[in-house]
Amino acid sequence: MRVELQIDANCEEPFAVLHISKLTPAVQEAIKILENEGIQRMITAQAEGKVFVIEPEMIEVIRTEGRELVLYSKSKERYLLSKPLYELEQLLGNDFIRISKSAIINFRRIHHAEASFNGTMEVVMKNGIEEVITRSYKKQFKERLGV
Repeated sequence: MRVELQIDANCEEPFAVLHISKLTPAVQEAIKILENEGIQRMITAQAEGKVFVIEPEMIEVIRTEGRELVLYSKSKERYLLSKPLYELEQLLGNDFIRISKSAIINFRRIHHAEASFNGTMEVVMKNGIEEVITRSYKKQFKERLGV
């Protein structure tokens, strides 16, 4: 794809014009990124009676544990969340993928994935946390991996 950039000091708000023959998933993703540029995607979470602001890059896994929604960071710190999982999935964007009804992971923080029993897969994150990719989410996950 050819990219053309025009820098104009008088431009008050940046805008993009795309000339395309058809709308592809890659173009849709580019549009999403451009539209969300500048939007803060930080998550607020609680631990030890304190409220923390966590940047998406620091998130490894978000999953339900009993009745709690828990976030694990790169350094395995555990935080409690108050938003529902589906809202967090939408807020966090394309770097995150749902792997089961109860978990989403940071796609950029995957160490490796391997086949498991009963048609599921297991993913190991860079901080060592292991999660199961259920059968209903396996196809989407494999497509995302490009396999």
